[in-house]
Amino acid sequence: MSYQWSLDASELFGERYPQMVNTGLPVADIDSVRAAVTEMWADAPGGWVHEWSKLAAAYADAGAHEQAALAYGWAKFPTLADESKRVALTKQLEQYQLAAPGFGVGFDRYVLELPYRGGTTSVPVHLFTPFDLPADRPVVLASGGVDSWKMDVHGLMVLLATHLRARVLVFDIAGTGESTVPMTGAGGGEMVGGLIRHARSLGNGVVAHVGISMGGYYSARSGLGGEVDAAVVLGGPVEAAFTGERTYAFGMDGIVGNAMGFDAPPDPGQLAVSRAEFSLRPLLDQDRNSPMLVVNGADDVHVPQLDTLVFQGRRDTVVNLVPDTGHCAVSKLPEVFPTIIGWLDRTLAATKLVR
Repeated sequence: MSYQWSLDASELFGERYPQMVNTGLPVADIDSVRAAVTEMWADAPGGWVHEWSKLAAAYADAGAHEQAALAYGWAKFPTLADESKRVALTKQLEQYQLAAPGFGVGFDRYVLELPYRGGTTSVPVHLFTPFDLPADRPVVLASGGVDSWKMDVHGLMVLLATHLRARVLVFDIAGTGESTVPMTGAGGGEMVGGLIRHARSLGNGVVAHVGISMGGYYSARSGLGGEVDAAVVLGGPVEAAFTGERTYAFGMDGIVGNAMGFDAPPDPGQLAVSRAEFSLRPLLDQDRNSPMLVVNGADDVHVPQLDTLVFQGRRDTVVNLVPDTGHCAVSKLPEVFPTIIGWLDRTLAATKLVR
């Protein structure tokens, strides 16, 4: 179930440009694609998927498989609304696996069968393991968001693994990437619960959860519920983002609608009903949270400041609303991510001492 919707490619480039630059592609190549793209959905010259795929194929032909995977990741962006997008995702995975020997850490890909709404769902996961890692190390469960999936945030995942000296288990949240079920709060949370149980079997039993954007919703959920030993929420919506009939910017309404499983653009009322189920207010009203670090940019156009500031004053919780940057503080990630890694390192070390 998927659909296309009206989306201005030039506006999308403007909003996502810092993210494109920070994920590892040469600026000149990004600018070249930006100049060539005139339309979002056409699989033809000037179309988003066509121009990004052309760049990705050139990387692949040159043996630059990791860059090819990144470019195919932008080709299928922002959602699998048609066959050309699904083809781009398939090619991204092919190039990603070809690049794996050069990741600098051990890499395994496998599929878990996890509980989901009275049944099960298949969840492909990627496990990064630093070489010569002792068995008694923590595990970090991690995910990207509603439009930037596990292979798209690869560089950040490798940083987590290498600097924390920990296994990092990466997945796509429900309704995104290789997931075959729609994005829901309870169903997606149940899936995460299964991943947490699996992660506890991989190391010393200590598990942290790092979530980016909508992935941050699920890490907030597992952190507030005390399901993990530590949680990092980077740009996660938790309450205010889901209230009323607020409109989303830069095509996010269509991205979220696709993830929720709609097969045509929902009207604002339909979207509001579906969004209301995601509110974490019941968990926010409780006091059983794990240690948490909550970070976002002060100028986020997608997630209101309230969804970060609502954590202020909570027990064992650090809040950082970063000035002069937007969603997930993406333009300041080189400053923000070392802070996240430092907090995780200290918190997991303390957790190990008390377990």
